[in-house]
Amino acid sequence: MAGHSKWANIKHKKAATDAKRGKMWSKLSKAIIVAAKGGADPDGNAKLRTAIADAKAVSMPKDNIERAIKKGSGEGADATTFEEILYEGYGPEGVAVMCDILTDNRNRTAPEVKKIFEKLGGKMGATGCVGYLFDRKGMFVIDASLVDEEKLMEVTMEAGAEDMSQQEDMFEVVCDPNQFSAVSDALDAANIECQSRQVTRIPQTTVDLDVESAKKVMTLIDALDDHDDVQNVSANFNLSEEVMAALADE
Repeated sequence: MAGHSKWANIKHKKAATDAKRGKMWSKLSKAIIVAAKGGADPDGNAKLRTAIADAKAVSMPKDNIERAIKKGSGEGADATTFEEILYEGYGPEGVAVMCDILTDNRNRTAPEVKKIFEKLGGKMGATGCVGYLFDRKGMFVIDASLVDEEKLMEVTMEAGAEDMSQQEDMFEVVCDPNQFSAVSDALDAANIECQSRQVTRIPQTTVDLDVESAKKVMTLIDALDDHDDVQNVSANFNLSEEVMAALADE
């Protein structure tokens, strides 16, 4: 899980600081639109509540959030319908890759994603080709400097979390997807701020990568993540501290 965690932390830090913030807002708007189809009130719609929290975490403007909610709940003029799809494949060194997609045109998205895989040393596979290598879990990432470890453990475990660990300067809390809303609400009630919170896929086993292999895999994942219709990318690689340090110096 270490490689997944480190890459996820890097990704969330980038989302909050770099020039890709506008693209991130666009993706989060889609997530809010889809979630709002289940009801425009976040108090009664856990999926929408999570989507809004993700949007606020990267400083998405309130007007954007409200506009997306209106579109999804049928109040807006835009009648675009987004389809949720899961694409699976392999990257360099046989790394398993899964992409969560939200698209209004799968006939456009599928060949575009396939091309990214093939151009960067990977291959898009059939449904189920790598899905069995991952467990679907709720994951919360919290800045370790902002919360007491014992308090965080008490709050999250009482709410149904399965595990808590520290990855460098971050605490990571993992739960069953069915407990995601309960853990999320407990963190909010305790005024514990999350760097990120999402239902994602955590690899059961990982592939260790050296520096050169890591560069190839990260190039593929970054390209996939940069696609407008790709909401989330999961992969089963592991990066040692030495490899992470080498990549940071690039």
